[in-house]
Amino acid sequence: MQVVKLERIDMKGHPQLNEKWVQDIIAEDPAILGLGDLVLKDRERIQPRAGRIDLLLQDSELPRRYEVEIQLGRTDESHIIRTIEYWDIERRRYPQYDHCAVIVAEDITSRFLNVIGLFNGFIPLIAVQMKALKIGDQVALDFTTVLDQLTLGPLDDEGENEATDRQYWVTKKGTEQTVALADKLLNLIHTFESGLSLKYNKFYIGLAKNGQPRNFVVFRAKKAFLQLGMKLKESNEIQTMLDDSDLDVMDYDKRWGMYRIRVALKDINQNQEVLIKLMRMAADNYGT
Repeated sequence: MQVVKLERIDMKGHPQLNEKWVQDIIAEDPAILGLGDLVLKDRERIQPRAGRIDLLLQDSELPRRYEVEIQLGRTDESHIIRTIEYWDIERRRYPQYDHCAVIVAEDITSRFLNVIGLFNGFIPLIAVQMKALKIGDQVALDFTTVLDQLTLGPLDDEGENEATDRQYWVTKKGTEQTVALADKLLNLIHTFESGLSLKYNKFYIGLAKNGQPRNFVVFRAKKAFLQLGMKLKESNEIQTMLDDSDLDVMDYDKRWGMYRIRVALKDINQNQEVLIKLMRMAADNYGT
């Protein structure tokens, strides 16, 4: 077996591997950042009296946007301020989305991480370190998340989500058939915990017990399927369980700390055992 030596390239000052080149690579395949199933919404978006956002990415399933700033070389204070400023402008202009600031740089220093760590929990901020690697006569970009946004606690609807009803989800978001899938999953949940009912909110269908939210799982009805979200920490054990099933697994939602699955009626019928086990694990870990 031939061993290929990897040579790291310093992009700052490089005649070809410039910031526009990095933008082009990410814009062509936003998933390369490792932040989930993202799509390109805009690039070089002009900000009122504040310059341009390098890239604006959007989650393909959730109402979430990522304001991405790219810097060759080492991160500095002005880059941090600019990234946060763009994030703040966008979240004010488009409050219907969750927003996350993303810094992509070649060299993310420990001092930078210490400073940004102070914001984490108040400002959703992700730091991604990139490396340009020469492999023979080819160049590859490698992205590593060195600071992730703080995982939010359990979904509660204490004034955060407008209450709706079943008809809203049947007519506005999903169908009678896809909303009925939430009933079937609730029946599975009742095999290990009684007293729970569906609670219809504007952005998700949650669970309630004695009138109080208990959202260890949440549902989002679509026209063709039901999205099941289970609040569980990422683990090899859970990933193996999912890989061994025939469930349609989506990218892990790091923002809310949830595994997400697209389910149809056949998926529930054919995977009852694994679904019950996973939802029970989510119930046991809820609030921890």
